[in-house]
Amino acid sequence: MQNWRMAKRLYVVLLFPVLVALSLGAFRVKRSVDTVRSAEDAVYVAQLVQAANKYASDVINERDISVVPLLEGRESDSAIAEARAVTDRDRVAFDRAVERMPRTERLLQRVAAVRSGERVLEELREDAFTDKLPGVETEERYHIVQHPLMELSNELGFGSSNQTSFGRTLFALSLTQAAESLTRAIGQRLLIEDRAGLAEGELETRLATFRSYAYLQQVALQEFTGAGTNADAARLDRAIEAAETKGKALTVEAAQQAAEAGETFVSPPPLEEMIQEIATGATPAELASKGITQTTFFTSATLAFDAYRSVEVELADTALSNAQEISDDARQDAILNAAVVLASVLLAVLLAAWVARSMTRSMLRLRGAALEIAEKQLPSLIEKLSHPRPYPVDTRVAPIPISSRDEIGEVARAFDQVHREAVQLAAEQALLRGNVSAIFTSLSRRSEALVEGQLHLITELENHEGDPDQLENLFRLDHLATRMRRNGENLLILAGEEPRHRWEQPVSLIDTLRAATSEVEQYARIEFSGIPEAFVHGRAVTDVVHLLAELLENATTFSSPHSRVHVTAAALPDGRAMVEIHDQGIGLRPEDFAELNRKLADPPTVDSAISQRMGLFVVGRLAERHGIGVQLRPSRDGQGAIALVMLPQPTMVYAPQEAAVHSGG
Repeated sequence: MQNWRMAKRLYVVLLFPVLVALSLGAFRVKRSVDTVRSAEDAVYVAQLVQAANKYASDVINERDISVVPLLEGRESDSAIAEARAVTDRDRVAFDRAVERMPRTERLLQRVAAVRSGERVLEELREDAFTDKLPGVETEERYHIVQHPLMELSNELGFGSSNQTSFGRTLFALSLTQAAESLTRAIGQRLLIEDRAGLAEGELETRLATFRSYAYLQQVALQEFTGAGTNADAARLDRAIEAAETKGKALTVEAAQQAAEAGETFVSPPPLEEMIQEIATGATPAELASKGITQTTFFTSATLAFDAYRSVEVELADTALSNAQEISDDARQDAILNAAVVLASVLLAVLLAAWVARSMTRSMLRLRGAALEIAEKQLPSLIEKLSHPRPYPVDTRVAPIPISSRDEIGEVARAFDQVHREAVQLAAEQALLRGNVSAIFTSLSRRSEALVEGQLHLITELENHEGDPDQLENLFRLDHLATRMRRNGENLLILAGEEPRHRWEQPVSLIDTLRAATSEVEQYARIEFSGIPEAFVHGRAVTDVVHLLAELLENATTFSSPHSRVHVTAAALPDGRAMVEIHDQGIGLRPEDFAELNRKLADPPTVDSAISQRMGLFVVGRLAERHGIGVQLRPSRDGQGAIALVMLPQPTMVYAPQEAAVHSGG
């Protein structure tokens, strides 16, 4: 991690809490989504129960409506056809609800039970209340179809304030309705069948069955009251009260119709008394005298059946409405949770990115400013201060443009301090170099005056000396003094001073080479060949002579005293001239050549190491002054070295010239 970028480190540090928040948020969203799915499943279950209850009610209603017409042999009665059509439509609606329901094991088992009951329905309709399928068996077969549908109510519960008992409440009410339906069907048969044709004991069996279903109805009502809420019980009471009110209105209407027809009308008792009277085994005539006939009993029982059915429908609708409401709430919660989680994660990511960007922006600004100072400003300033003749330089330091007070700002201020110290140190070194250059200049000027006087004196002695041996000694002394003058001029070059003596006219290249040779101690070993007819510009003659003299001195010094130093030259088509100096010295390693050429191309600042190779340093300074290219190469035969001097076109003149005239003494 120590090599990671700052932004990457910040992202890694912030990644863990973001991932934790994302995980917790994802878990919460998943729970919300699961709740939505459960709520949607509850809606589909409520729709299934709603369709099943209607299907079940209409199945047993079909049975009850068919009792009298079928017993009287009216198989094509319109009431039967209409009741069966309602049941068939309920079956289609139930099938659609089954397609949408969740595929749980319990629901699939209950639907399978419904399908098993449905398979007997068509055969049941063909044989109902016939010799093939007597009344009791017909009623039981219809129960096979109705009961599995009724049991689906036990799967209801999601969305109720009492989830455990809601399905139980609806089932108890369906059971009450089923018992009422059976009581209605059996009671009708007891009121219209010819009892003389019954087998021995069959009447008692029917009466016992009738009493059992009447009792079951009361038990189911008690179960409904115990499982349901007070609101459910009040709802049923209101429905029964409305049924009784409607029954009384029908009774009044029937009495009026009988009075208008001049017939005797006996008001029927309440349904509970009718059931009790029928259960006693009284004959239809005895019951009719009390107002209990098939019509009055069927009407009263149907009113009770419809009351139970209305409450059942209301409960199923309420369950469906509650489930849909919870589903909608769960969906909104899921959307809200997902939005909150996504917004939180996005905000965390944006915050992390903003913090990382703000820090990295400051770091990048600090890095850019540091590199600008280290690679441009400070080197440029040092280069200006390192100039042999430095001009005024502004040493004030502009602070890095970071104004924050955090650690990055502190680093920026520390770097500003380092920058100031570096500039101050460079200025002090430049001042020291300036002082050294002034010393060099002073010493050189003094020694130059002495050497010039010495050369003047030696020249006079040479002019008046006739002894060859003494004249040779004077010539040697003259060369020595010339070398001393060149060393003094080296100090001026180190100090950045320009030569005081300039040539006004161009000097031929051969004369320039001869002048350089005259300043070399072992001048006799130097040979010229192939020197072209070219001239060196007057303003560059002095420096070119000095440059060539240093290179020739180096070639004669580091080669055998018995070898020759060959100097050749060539004029190039572009106006430049190439001078080559070949020696037979011990040579250098490739890395030494590379190091020397680097210093020749870019002369270093004056320091203590210059004393070891002052000549090459002076060559570099002079070459830089006039744009002269100087390069050292190994010789072709592997012995010695070759110094290449490329004189640029501004320093060369190729037109014929008259004899040069020196401007100095």
